[in-house]
Amino acid sequence: MGIKNFMIPLILTSIIFCFLFLATLILTTPINKLQPIIKPTIHTLKSTNPYPVTFAYLISASKGDLEKLKRTLRALYHPGNYYLLHMDQDAPKTEHLKLAQFVSDDPVFGQIGNVWIVGKPNLVTYRGPTMLATTLHAISILLRSCKWDWFINLSASDYPLITQDGKIFHETHFSDLIHSFSKLPRDLNFIQHSSHLGWKMNKRGKPIIIDPGFYSLNKSEIWWVIKQRTLPSAFKIYTGSAWTILSRSFAEYCIIGWDNLPRTLLLYYTNFVSSPEGYFQTLICNSEDYKNTTVNHDLHYISWDVPPKQHPRSLGMKDYRRMVLKNATFARKFKQDDRVLDKIDRELLRRKKGQFTYGGWCSEGDEKRLKTSTCSGLKSGRFGVLKPGQGSIRLNALLKQYLSERNFRRRQCR
Repeated sequence: MGIKNFMIPLILTSIIFCFLFLATLILTTPINKLQPIIKPTIHTLKSTNPYPVTFAYLISASKGDLEKLKRTLRALYHPGNYYLLHMDQDAPKTEHLKLAQFVSDDPVFGQIGNVWIVGKPNLVTYRGPTMLATTLHAISILLRSCKWDWFINLSASDYPLITQDGKIFHETHFSDLIHSFSKLPRDLNFIQHSSHLGWKMNKRGKPIIIDPGFYSLNKSEIWWVIKQRTLPSAFKIYTGSAWTILSRSFAEYCIIGWDNLPRTLLLYYTNFVSSPEGYFQTLICNSEDYKNTTVNHDLHYISWDVPPKQHPRSLGMKDYRRMVLKNATFARKFKQDDRVLDKIDRELLRRKKGQFTYGGWCSEGDEKRLKTSTCSGLKSGRFGVLKPGQGSIRLNALLKQYLSERNFRRRQCR
C-alpha cells in the first residue's frame, strides 16, 4: 500500500516534468526550424539548383498588357530562374483570371513550379511611389520563397535581346545571361545612377506629391502639393533608371536593413515624383556597405526623345541594328506584337511563336539539329544542361567595358 501511494505522485511528477521539458525545447528551438505561422502560398524548387547562377524576375503589367506579358514571359523563361508576375489591381477581373489560367495550363510551368502570380496585387499609380512599393513587395516575397543571386524588375513592355541559356546559330549572335553572370562577383548591383539632377531637380526633387493608390480603391492621378521642399542635407540624392538588377545581399538590405537608412529614404520617397527612378540609387550611394558594388548601367537599351519626355520612344524595325550594337540585355518599350519582336525572336533568341527561347534545357542534345530545333518544353534529362555561346560575346563586351579598372570605380556614385 505504501509503495502504491509513493508511485502515484512519482508518475504524476514525471509527466509534469516531461511536459515542461518539451515546452521549453519547443520555445527555444530556432525559428527557422519551425513551420511558419503563415505558410507561403507558393511552392519552391529544391535548393539543389544545377545552374551556376539564378535570377528572380518581377514582370509587372497594367490593364491591357496581358498578351505582352505572356510573350515576354515565354521569351524570358528558363527552368533555373524564378518569375513573379504582377498584374495591376486596376486591370479587369477577366485579365487576372486569364493570366492565372495561362500559368496553370502550361505544362512546363506546372512541372518546374517557378512561375507565380502576386495573389493580392497592388494599385499602381502613374509616376507614384506605389510602383516602388510593388517592387519592394515582390523582393520580399522572393526573398522568403526561394534562393537566387540577382533580382531583375521588368515590365510587360520590355523584351530580352539575349538568351538566358542558349546557343544561337549565327556566330555573331552568341549570347547567354546565365553563363556571363556566372563569372561575376555576386555582390554587384546594376543600377544606372547620377547625382547630376539637371531638369529633375525642379521636376522631381522639389515637388511634393501624394499617391492616392496607397489609400484609395480607385485609381487616380497623383496629387500635387502647392508648397515645394528644398533638397535634403542629411543624404545626397541620386537619380537614374527605374530598371535595375540587384544582388540578393542588397535586396535583403532594402527590406530588413540593419541601419535605418532604407526606411528613412522610403519615407522620403513616398512623396517623390517617379520614386523608382531615385530610391535604389540614393540608397546604395549613401550606404557605406554597398556604394562600391554599383555598376553604372541598367543593361537596357532605351531610346529617349531629346529633350527626354516622361516615357521613352516605342522601338521598331529601324532601331534593331542599334539595339544589337549596344550589347544590352533588355530593351524597352515595345508595342504589342511589333514586327521587330518577331525579328528579335528569329535572329537573337531562336524562339518560335508560342514557344520558349531556345536553351540547353529544351534542346535535343544533337548539334546537327541546331538549325531546326525548337523549344516547346523540358527535354528528359536536360534539366541543368547549359549551352553557352562562345564567350557570350555581346553581353561580355558590355560587361568588360563597365567592369574595367578604368571605368568601374570612376563611375560609381559620382
